[in-house]
Amino acid sequence: MTIFDDLVAEQDRLEEILGLLSPAQWESPSGADGWTVADVVLHLAQSEEGVVTSVNGAGHDLRPGPDDSVDAAMARLVREERTSPSEVFGRWREARRAAVTALRGADPGRSLLWVEAPLKPATLATTRLAEHWAHGLDVTVPLGIDLPDTDRLRHIAWLAHRTLPYALALTGGQAQEVRCELTAPNGRDMWRYGPDDAESAITGPAGAFCRVAAQRLSPGESGLRTTGPHADAALKVLRTYAA
Repeated sequence: MTIFDDLVAEQDRLEEILGLLSPAQWESPSGADGWTVADVVLHLAQSEEGVVTSVNGAGHDLRPGPDDSVDAAMARLVREERTSPSEVFGRWREARRAAVTALRGADPGRSLLWVEAPLKPATLATTRLAEHWAHGLDVTVPLGIDLPDTDRLRHIAWLAHRTLPYALALTGGQAQEVRCELTAPNGRDMWRYGPDDAESAITGPAGAFCRVAAQRLSPGESGLRTTGPHADAALKVLRTYAA
């Protein structure tokens, strides 16, 4: 399975869930502060459309302006384009398929313009998987819908570890070697990221690690274990997105 196949699988799962929601559920509060479920899906649609325009070299509207944060820019786009849940759902379904097609067909060695930094197609697909999973939690958790962890989390865990130097730099910290040893959702396999001889390590369930990185779980409530001089700082800034 490629990252593109796993992205499709994560989106397929979300589409199946969304297709069963009632009108009232679409308009209910999501786990994303200030957004309904429809707003969350609209944001995903807008982001997927941004992928297509980026692959086509036409630029996109997702990058914040000089007076905007990333979050503020995304919130503004959602406010400007709110519409009925049925239209939002159709827009996202079309956009997500177009985005995957564009990423599969893109030159794998060419960096694509994205929110904060250019990304290769495979890495951009990884960020899209991470965002769909995180926003899938925003949809399902408030509605009491089960969203079991899958092996697709390995992509999100890799992304979170890869992003640590960027995340530490945002807080004025220095890049440090941190080893991550994570238990896969099946409870048996171990996923390892970073050098074996790193002084600092984060260990525990991959699901908790990914939720911390997606800002859906606090480090203190995660049950993750930190050892060494830099692991606590790394866990506090862990992320899978730009800000």
